[in-house]
Amino acid sequence: METRDGNRLTLLANGGAYFPALIAAFDAARREIFLESYLFADDASGGAVAAALGRAASRGVAVHLLIDGFGARDLPDALRERLLRAGVEVLVFRPLRGWWPFARGRLRRMHRKLACVDSQVAFVGGINVIDDFDAPGQVPRHDYAVRIEGPVTTQVRSAAAALWSRVFRSRTRRRWTDPGAAPAAPAGRQRAALVVRDNLRHRDDIEKAYLDCIESAREEVVIACAYFFPGRRFRRALIEASARGVRVVLLLQGRVEYLLLHYASRALYGSLLEAGIEIHEYHLGFLHAKVAVFDGRQASVGSSNIDPFSLLLAQEANVFVDDARFAEQLRDGLHAAMRDGARLVPPQAWSRRPRLQRLRIWLGYGLARFGLAFYGFERWH
Repeated sequence: METRDGNRLTLLANGGAYFPALIAAFDAARREIFLESYLFADDASGGAVAAALGRAASRGVAVHLLIDGFGARDLPDALRERLLRAGVEVLVFRPLRGWWPFARGRLRRMHRKLACVDSQVAFVGGINVIDDFDAPGQVPRHDYAVRIEGPVTTQVRSAAAALWSRVFRSRTRRRWTDPGAAPAAPAGRQRAALVVRDNLRHRDDIEKAYLDCIESAREEVVIACAYFFPGRRFRRALIEASARGVRVVLLLQGRVEYLLLHYASRALYGSLLEAGIEIHEYHLGFLHAKVAVFDGRQASVGSSNIDPFSLLLAQEANVFVDDARFAEQLRDGLHAAMRDGARLVPPQAWSRRPRLQRLRIWLGYGLARFGLAFYGFERWH
């Protein structure tokens, strides 16, 4: 990780904190905006973000919006036309083509959620451009992002411009001319690094960063992950940490969102619980966070789940922070979520779960393993 000093980082919990900060940054933009989002909904939050992008473009700001061809496939034509008329440049990452739904290329998605404004303010996290309350039960998703000022914004801008350039050339067959940007000046005293995952030079950087933090932990590892289906190497790192006396705590999705993954991931519970790892299932609403805290000192906030699609296929971005105050704030938020909205999975009760539930879990696991083998991931590390 290319860790940089001199940053000011603000943790943003849920869309209620994220969207006002994002829109305020867009309204202050003077030169350029990059925004990447897997989802972009035509709802109250999406409409507010789109309006802010339009206002910026009308002032002469170069606005670059990159959305995913699968995640944002339902973006209404009317909203896209409104953005284009305002002067917003819109590109789609890997638009869906062809009739065969199981082509491996269709799984290579742009799952990042980041923004950069004038190379001075950046946002990285797991929050899509979609209303928090667009979920059953009208309970907001539990998610995080981080607002960044300082040198890490230069890393975010570089990553956003590089991906925009690649997609622009793929879509138009022309080269995009990057006007460049001056490096951001120091804005605080916090150390952080942007870590991206792509299919070029950074294929396993996020996983390696996670493993380095887990392997160096001495007291506590807390991970919150919406979609949790780690490979052998990741599971082994967690089990070994627990064996050397580290408290390992997992906050995972409790509600059924994607049926196959819901049951497949639970096939891994037994070995983790036997190793002394705590598992808390979040039931208050949908968990969408992809964050972690290590020894109350280091933290990660980003878009990458701990599953083969995020760690092996998708474009992802996480910020790893080396700052005790930031880590403590995130840790407090995760423990509050466990206390107020989650249930601890008791190891003894798990071993005595009903036969029908066991059948569903192992059927889900078998189908998931078959899918990994089908796509060439049978040795999912």
